[in-house]
Amino acid sequence: MRILAPAIALCLASAALAQAPTIRQQGSARLENVPAIPADVSAAVQLYQNSRAAELEDWLADGSMLVATRFGETRQLHHVAAPGAARTQLTFGREPISSATAIPGTNSFILGRDTGGDEWFQLYLKGLTGPARLLTRPGTRNQSPVVSKDGRLLVWSQAVKGSGSYALLAIDPSAPAEPRLLLQADGAVGPADIAADGKSLLYVRNISNRENQIFRLDIASGQSTRIAPDAPPARYESPRLLGDSILAISDQGSDTRRLVRIDPASGKLTPLLPALNWDVEEFTISPDGRTLAYAVNEDGYSSIHLFDVGTGKALGAPAFPKGVLTGLKFSPDGSKLAAAFTSARSAGDIWSLTLADDKVTRWTSSELGELDAAKLAEPRLIRFKSFDGLSVPAFVYRPAGIAPGVRTPVIIDIHGGPEAQTRPIWNYGAQYFADTLQATVILPNVRGSDGYGKRYLNLDNAAKREDSVKDIGALLDWVKAQPDLDAARVAVYGQSYGGYMSLAVMTHYSDRLVGGVERYGISDFASFLNNTEAYRRDNRRAEYGDERDPQMQKVFARISPMANIAKISKPMLVMQGANDPRVPQSESDQVVAKLRANGVETWYVLFADEGHGFQKKPNNDLRREVETVFLKKLFSAGEKPRT
Repeated sequence: MRILAPAIALCLASAALAQAPTIRQQGSARLENVPAIPADVSAAVQLYQNSRAAELEDWLADGSMLVATRFGETRQLHHVAAPGAARTQLTFGREPISSATAIPGTNSFILGRDTGGDEWFQLYLKGLTGPARLLTRPGTRNQSPVVSKDGRLLVWSQAVKGSGSYALLAIDPSAPAEPRLLLQADGAVGPADIAADGKSLLYVRNISNRENQIFRLDIASGQSTRIAPDAPPARYESPRLLGDSILAISDQGSDTRRLVRIDPASGKLTPLLPALNWDVEEFTISPDGRTLAYAVNEDGYSSIHLFDVGTGKALGAPAFPKGVLTGLKFSPDGSKLAAAFTSARSAGDIWSLTLADDKVTRWTSSELGELDAAKLAEPRLIRFKSFDGLSVPAFVYRPAGIAPGVRTPVIIDIHGGPEAQTRPIWNYGAQYFADTLQATVILPNVRGSDGYGKRYLNLDNAAKREDSVKDIGALLDWVKAQPDLDAARVAVYGQSYGGYMSLAVMTHYSDRLVGGVERYGISDFASFLNNTEAYRRDNRRAEYGDERDPQMQKVFARISPMANIAKISKPMLVMQGANDPRVPQSESDQVVAKLRANGVETWYVLFADEGHGFQKKPNNDLRREVETVFLKKLFSAGEKPRT
């Protein structure tokens, strides 16, 4: 043994040396083990990364619109004076804007922006001309601005670092001064609506993504009253005051989310519409309170409907384009309804409906760069049976021009959330991979996804977490049975919670995959819950389980990717933003270190100026280039020799 010891030591040293990553810097990104990007890959990426969307932010008092559009590298705010008019840029910062809320009766607005993706949002007061004025305290997180109908009261929520408490703050936008404290609360709260007389407001306390509570706050006294305190736990979204009632979207007493009227005194809830098989996803009320517009999420697609509040009668469905809704607002005078949509062949644009004559008018015409929309893939909705018989939906992007029966490689792209839903939006990543890699891209809505009812949403909670991973196992079985898919060349791909899913799928099915891509995914639930920002920790515990509970500790020790990482035998690409407050960098660092220690080929890209999601175009371009080179290598290695 003594004779062999130096040889063993030499082998170990060689293994450690072999795992030392090659490192280079490109812009804000640190790239480890990533080779140089070929020029043809960069050119192909640019073809798909130059699209620009128009996103509805708000109407201004004069009937013009505030629109968000990428300009240069980041999302900036623009003004559109009339349908088809030019977009006049209003913000010019290095960082993207997060939101813009108009102040009624004026052409001024409240602007939101963070720094480097850190999500510590600041609020600014700005007009169509002149510089923005900071309203909030740096180092705090400020969100959900709500303005009274007379424009004299602005309320928002604020969180501070290291605390799970939130505050509601207020100022008069017409005479900004030091904000006054309206409420200090344990837990996450956010304002929802201000009464017409400005004396009270509605706010929502978020317990989890499946449960929240509505409160009414008397502004003068600071007294809060919970609405419907005896109601069973339920989800309430977008509560709005309408006369003596409250309108909201809720799943109380229903598997799907309905539009309901709530009596504040008794807490009685009355459905406003006939029973639907799908969720109501959004609604807005005309300024006079007479007309209501609402959107229904029908298998991923949005349908818009109008409703007469006074008579209770349906007013029909406007002829808006087919797609997925991204914004819905009445104009200040109530004569028009603006709706913004995206689709598989449109990055996103805005239309308006004139209520007097039902005329639909297009306001913006966004660009897809040099892409021909007619040649893009239209996703096909399929369903497959999982291990327990559950029907799981998925959208499939098949490369254009591929003959029937020709087998293509497969990318399984799993959404984040987990309470989210893959929908047929402008997905330039799926379109790009289908075209450039000639891969079929499958985007499943595994159990736990939103949009399919409360029961489906809760099928992956806490100890049932890995049942959603088994859904991907069933999808792999479905892939194997398809005559035009190559089951020997399947890669898994995901971001955020989808990043966890990518890692977990690799631990379960590494032998059936050529490799995986994960961006800022959870690698260990216990370390994630300990290190995610305090303002969101309790909300995440309600979804994943409480790491302080001995029983959940056992579950986490069993299911966390870090506990099973020895089962991963195929290459992995990991990407992370250094400023991520949700899934911190430590989650990616530890999985990269362990994979490399196990001898698994691991590429790592760390962006110094990004958070949870990559918002700057150069970073997104580089991310896609690296993914392309990595996936090409995987699919090439898995391709069978031709005879």
